[in-house]
This record gives sequence, structure tokens and C-alpha cells, in this order.
Amino acid sequence: MTTKFKRGFASDNNSGVHPTIMQAILKANEGHVVAYGDDPYTKSAVAKFKEIFGPETQVYFVYNGTGANVLGLQAMTKPFNAIICAQTAHINEDECGAPEKHTGCKLLTLPTEDGKIRVEQIRPLLHAKGNEHHAQPRVISITQATELGTVYGPDEIEAITRFAHDNGMLVHMDGARISNAAASLGTGLREITRDVGVDVLSFGGTKNGMMFGEAVLVFDPELARDLKYIRKQSTQLASKMRFIAVQFESLLTDNLWLENATHANRMARLLEKKVRDIPGVEITQDVEINALFVRLPKEVIPRLQEESFFYVWDDQNSIVRWMTSFDTTEEDIEAFVNLLRKQLASG
Repeated sequence: MTTKFKRGFASDNNSGVHPTIMQAILKANEGHVVAYGDDPYTKSAVAKFKEIFGPETQVYFVYNGTGANVLGLQAMTKPFNAIICAQTAHINEDECGAPEKHTGCKLLTLPTEDGKIRVEQIRPLLHAKGNEHHAQPRVISITQATELGTVYGPDEIEAITRFAHDNGMLVHMDGARISNAAASLGTGLREITRDVGVDVLSFGGTKNGMMFGEAVLVFDPELARDLKYIRKQSTQLASKMRFIAVQFESLLTDNLWLENATHANRMARLLEKKVRDIPGVEITQDVEINALFVRLPKEVIPRLQEESFFYVWDDQNSIVRWMTSFDTTEEDIEAFVNLLRKQLASG
């Protein structure tokens, strides 16, 4: 007997695998190929990335998002460096200190109301450049889309990368939801990354219909010189790499990445539309991707979670996060909204 779990709004990590990607995995499971990436599936996936981002792009597949961020940052830093990021950044809040442990670098965090950081906040952190007593700022890490569901426009990213490069620094982008950001902006992937000066990109797949796997894209081959060794030492070199690579090949074919992200974003906007005018519901951030941040009456939250689980983002201020996915349906949203109305009405 099999149990079918209903779709919820806790995280796009909770979704299943897109059927097209699942079929690609099954096809890759036929027969034997050489391990550690020396296989036709990996070569084909790398070619897809180069087609989108440019032939000089270096591609490194890893298991997960933390691995992608750590590997990307290791390519850009030495242990006496500092990495500048938002307080809300995944590398600061949700990676158990992995970036600090593996890079040896200090994180310099900046407060943010919307998840984005800006040049005027970064500039004061450069006062210690050249001072041997201080960690030396080397990387600015931004998240696209941000942990608060907001999106950097191309001009905002270019302002940060120009400032970074003018001051001898580099820019890393945590692109766990890069596809959702591009879908929201109506741009391609390259236009909000390489073309506006990003040096290293952690390209997410798991949140957009894949089973597992992320990719580190390095746009300056010099930065990637030792990365294959660092990946191995960091325990992120997959022996059966074909099963990560074939997922990306499928995701990047016929714009499946865009189809999945567009649908997830659209479902979030539909959910926003249906809850916006319900008494007791306050949307706290602009809905730009597949995420809603909502303030609810505190007593309602646990009752609602019992029937449809989601995460509390800010317990002190009773703010929760609702995420939609590539497989969220209008029926899912209607059922959740009805449940929300019922719980709010019961006081």
C-alpha cells in the first residue's frame, strides 16, 4: 500500500521530481558509464550550460546548495579574507557555519529589510582594506532571489559588481532560486548573472523540479584553476555524476527551467490574490517569486500547521513563509485558502 502525501506550502524542497527529469534519470540508469563525470551525460549537461552562459564557463556539479556555495566561495577566497553578505543570507543563517569552516573566512553581515544589500551599505566595510590586523574584504555574496522572496534587477546587480571590481573584490551569487528570479524579471539567465558582472554562480536545480544536485558556474577560468581538487577535498565530487548531470540536461532543454519557475511564481501570485483581503492576513514582502511572507494571528499558526505544514519565519512577529512549487495546483491553493479562512474564523 502506498501513501500519497498532499502538496503543501512549506518549501519548494518538499516537492517531488518533475516527470521529465525523472524519466531522464531512469534513462541514465541503463548500462555502465565511466565514473566521476567522464561520461556523455555530464559532457552534454556542461555543453548546455556553456550554450547559455558562454563557452568559457567552467561547470562543477555538486550534491546540494550548501556544497555549491562553499565550493564557489572557496574558489574566490583565502582564509584571511572576509565575505560580505546580508544577515538573512543562506550562507549566514542556514549552513551551520560551513562557509566559515571550509573557507576560513569571516562573514561580514549587513542588515536588510527586503533581503537585498546595496553599495552604500558595503562601502563602509572597506575601511580596513590593506590593514593586516583585519580580515580583508574579498567577496560580496548576494542571493537571487533573496531569502525574503525579493529579486535584484539587472541594474542593481551591476551596481554591486562594478563597485566590487573597482575595489579589487569579486561577486558570488547564491542562485538557489535563480530560475524563479529570471522568470519574475522576464530575462534570460545570463542577463542577470555573467552579463552584469557576477564572477561565480551557485546554480540551483533542486528547488525547481530536480531530485538533487546543484552546479557551480565559474565565469573566469583562472578562478577555477584548482577547483576540481577543492571539490574532491570538500567531499562534493559525485562518483555517479551522470545522475546529477542528466537532471540539469533535462532542466535546461526546451526551457523546462523557465516553465517550472513560471508556474511556481504564478501560483504564489494566485495565493497572494486570494488571501490579500482576508482579515487577519498581512503580506509583509512584495511577492516577486514563489514565496509569500505573511503575518498571522499567533494563535492561528499552530492550528493551521497541523492541517497544512509550513515554516514560521519570524516567531517574534508572527510572520510565516508559504512557498509554492512547480507542481502546486489551483486546487491546492483553494483548499489551503479555505482552511485558512476556517481557522481565522474560529479565533
